[in-house]
Amino acid sequence: MSETPPNTLQYRFDGPEDAPVLILGPSLGTTWHMWDRQVPELAQQWRVFRFDLPGHGGAPAHPAGSVADLTSRLLATLDGLGVQRFGYAGCAFGGAVGIELALRHPERLASLALIAASPRFGTADEFRQRGVIVRTNGLDPIARSSPERWFTGGFAAAQPAITEWAVQMVRTTDPGCYIAACEALASFDVRGELGQVGVPTLVLVGSDDQVTGPAEARTLVAGIPDARLAVVPGASHL
Repeated sequence: MSETPPNTLQYRFDGPEDAPVLILGPSLGTTWHMWDRQVPELAQQWRVFRFDLPGHGGAPAHPAGSVADLTSRLLATLDGLGVQRFGYAGCAFGGAVGIELALRHPERLASLALIAASPRFGTADEFRQRGVIVRTNGLDPIARSSPERWFTGGFAAAQPAITEWAVQMVRTTDPGCYIAACEALASFDVRGELGQVGVPTLVLVGSDDQVTGPAEARTLVAGIPDARLAVVPGASHL
């Protein structure tokens, strides 16, 4: 845990201090705990760095209005820790940060994994409408509908504790920061720039993801020169 000035992010490390750094970037509405089940495996060979989006997971509510702003805060955090070069794996919103890093700060990236990601998330109107819902009704409607967006029906039925945890995680997010993140995704569109990504990239997608599914993953693979696709059978967004 860390004290968090407005231009940096709340973070935690796991794994050996002398290992290469791997950053895990979260999805909108989640906290760094979305990676809890992966960390024991990853921390065997990586110094795993996780961060929370502003207003998520108890992080200070300093809204970030663009993916570029959030990426700058991540780099400021890493600069303060002396971390110059790293591997990066990001899910959904975290994937947008990964693409931004690859396009604007390629010298920092050793490798890139884009999970449930897209060069353009839905339409601007969809995310702005989500912001209107939150302004009008708070985060409860978004929280209650999160499991159906994030998990397959079979997973949700078999893992009720995780499903309920997901609802509570969204419910306890700062509404203003959630709305700002929706605005950031509404304005994110790098479809015309994918050919400039020069980092070896793994694009990972669940076969049953209805949010950013195989079609979006194939767009990334077609556009990024050194990219390969991995599809997880029977998996949804998270």
